[in-house]
Amino acid sequence: MFHKVLIAEDHESSNVSVRKTLEDAGVSICDYTYYCDDAFQRARKALLANEPYELLITDLSFEEDYREQKLKNGADLITEIRKIQPHIKVLVFSAESKVSIIDQLFRDLDIDAYVRKARRDVEELKKALEALSKGNKYMPFALKQAVKTQNTYEFSDYDIILLTQLSHGMLQKDIPYYLEKNGYKPSGLSSVEKRLNLMRETLGCSKNEQLIAFCKDLGII
Repeated sequence: MFHKVLIAEDHESSNVSVRKTLEDAGVSICDYTYYCDDAFQRARKALLANEPYELLITDLSFEEDYREQKLKNGADLITEIRKIQPHIKVLVFSAESKVSIIDQLFRDLDIDAYVRKARRDVEELKKALEALSKGNKYMPFALKQAVKTQNTYEFSDYDIILLTQLSHGMLQKDIPYYLEKNGYKPSGLSSVEKRLNLMRETLGCSKNEQLIAFCKDLGII
């Protein structure tokens, strides 16, 4: 298990929950901050003292207040800490649910784990810590399935147009008129129905309402 962990979290209740989970897991040193700038300074000082943190746990969103911050969010913090300590493990603990954003964190920022603030998040944190301590990455099963689905089905520009209009409240039967008016093809009702049916079947949705909600979670629309 990790010996020294740094937490960046501006919500006190979440901060306390994470610290308790780390203590139960046997982490010896657990430091916490409410600001990204403070977290970076702690990481820098620890590195200069040759006592670096092994793991950073950070939220993505931080509320602005009277203190002006150079690092506005968790992504900024991860980027800057990785510049001075490339091999530090990073666990993002956030309420963000859009799969496209979470997937991007793994691809672009090379985070090691993601746990969503939701029901059973303490259990997920414990699983993530165990996986990281063994040198593995961690993503909850539901998120893995969502990412797999997103990467399996390639949304076309035509799909996005249909989904967007439905999300704006347009009835399916009125979409052909919109398509024809704006020069999109195919514009026939049968083509619209076939494409929506394909998306619903592929993504496991029985209704358009479920399809729209699912695609919003994916960050498609």
